[in-house]
Parts: sequence; C-alpha cells; structure tokens
Amino acid sequence: MDLTQRDILLLQLLQKDCRVANADLADQVGMSASACWRRIKAFEDAGVITRYGVVLNEANLGLQFRAIVNISLSRHDPEGGSKFVAAMHSRQEVVECYATTGREDYSMQIICKDISAYNEFLESFLFKLGVVKSVHTNVILRDIKRHGLL
Repeated sequence: MDLTQRDILLLQLLQKDCRVANADLADQVGMSASACWRRIKAFEDAGVITRYGVVLNEANLGLQFRAIVNISLSRHDPEGGSKFVAAMHSRQEVVECYATTGREDYSMQIICKDISAYNEFLESFLFKLGVVKSVHTNVILRDIKRHGLL
C-alpha cells in the first residue's frame, strides 16, 4: 500500500494514542471526519492496522528488570524448536521473541520484577527446557526509541 504524507501522519497519531476521537484525528490531519474514518477502515481492511492495544508502564507495575536475551539451542531438530517456541508462549516474562539469523537462534525481550526474578526464570525454567545451549543477556539501561513504526 502506498502511503501519502497524510496517511503517515494519521498512522503516527494512532500509534501515539489509538483512543483519540475520530473528529480530533481528522482535524489534526486536515480531513473530514468521514474521510478519516474511511481511511482508518481501509488500513484495517488492508492489514496495515492489525490491532489496537494498551502500552503499560513496567516500572509503575513494579517490573524493574528488562533485558534483550539471545538464545542458542543445543538441538536444531523440529521437536526441539517446537518445544522452545511453545515454552516461550507460556511465560509472561517473555514479551517478545524472534527466530533470528546469525550466531544465536532466538532473540527475546524479557521483563520481570528484578534480577532475582530473572535468575529464577533462567534456572527454574529456561535451562530446564533441555534444548538451550547458551544464553547471552544484555540488560536494558534506558530507552532510546520505543514503540511506533513510522
């Protein structure tokens, strides 16, 4: 889908606050409310907008530890990969997980209460899966850019 500057602005505004009123969106992008609604509906129908959501503040929820974790598997058979993937879906600490190219097989973002909770996640869960060869943890110190595609 080719996007105009107005489309990009509309999508940026929706990414910042998807609850903003359609009339306010229309004013901000210089469209009529009905044209704005039709454009948003077209984005939804085309799969450009796939869902609407809420962004939580982890620190206000008592979740002080965030890390990017890179995982190498000891086995690369379908059974081992499927076991790992299913396990990642089962854990709340895993907020994002990607199969990747390069040295590691998977990269994920982990969010939990503190370093002790992360250590518990590693020892009581991740290492007990039986398919993890190595874990490389990069603790997130601060956000530089977060959320939003455009």
